Amino acid sequence: MKQNKVILVSIDGMRADAFAACGHPLVEYLCKNASYTLDGRSVIPPVTLPAHLSIFYSVPPQRHGTLNNTYVSPVRPFDGLIETIKHAGKTSAAFFTWEPLRDITRPDMLTYSEFAFAYSMESADTYLTDRAMTCLRERKPDFLFLHLVETDEKGGHDHGWMSGEYFDRIKIALDNLERIIREFGDEYAIILTADHGGHDRIHGMDIPEDMVIPMCFLGDAFEGGKTLDGVSLLDLAPTIATIMGLSAVREWEGKSLI
Repeated sequence: MKQNKVILVSIDGMRADAFAACGHPLVEYLCKNASYTLDGRSVIPPVTLPAHLSIFYSVPPQRHGTLNNTYVSPVRPFDGLIETIKHAGKTSAAFFTWEPLRDITRPDMLTYSEFAFAYSMESADTYLTDRAMTCLRERKPDFLFLHLVETDEKGGHDHGWMSGEYFDRIKIALDNLERIIREFGDEYAIILTADHGGHDRIHGMDIPEDMVIPMCFLGDAFEGGKTLDGVSLLDLAPTIATIMGLSAVREWEGKSLI
C-alpha cells in the first residue's frame, strides 16, 4: 500500500442528500474517484460530541458514555485511534472549530492541535484549513483531523437545514476540502465524513434527516467509483488504522473497509 498517512475531514451537520444536491464539482469528482456512500450512518443520538467520540473510539455512545455535548469520562477507558497512533510512535494533529472536541483523545496524545471559534471570524473553517495545510507542509503528521463546523452552526442552526445559507456553508467546506485534495492527495489517503445531519434548525433525533450522512474514501487503498453499503461512523477508526499499518483495539466495534 503506497499511502500510510491519513487526513480525516469532518463537515459538521452535512446531510447526505444535501451533499449530493449542493452542486459543488467536488461531489462528482469524489463519486468517480473515491469509494463512497450516501447512506452512511451516524450514531444515536446524532449529536456532535457523541458522534465524534464514536468516530475515534469505534463504539456507540452507550459504550463511551457521552450522550450529549457534555463529556463524560468512560467507566472502562480504552485506547482510541489517536492513542493508538501515539503508542505506535507516529504523529497526529487536530484542527477543530468547536472547542469540546478536545475530548476526542486523552491529554498529551496529540502532537499538534489548534482551535478557532466558529463566530470569531468570517470563516473559521477556511482559517483552520489554512492552518492545517501549513501543518501538513511543514510538519507532515502521520494523521491529521480537520473539523469544519460552519455548515452546522452558521448554516443549519442559524438558518435551517436545507436553507440557502446552509448550502452556501457546505460549498465553503467543500472548497476547503478540494484545496487539501489538490495539494496532499498524492501523499495522504483522504477521508470525508459528516457527524450527523439535521432538520429544521435542530438535530439529535433517530430520523433519516439526522442520521444519514455521506462518507468518501479517497486514496490508493480504495476503488474509485465504488458504492459502499452498511458503513457507519464506527468504521472510521479501524479503516484508518489499517491504512496506517496499525492494529485495531480489541474493544472497537467497527470494521475496516479495506
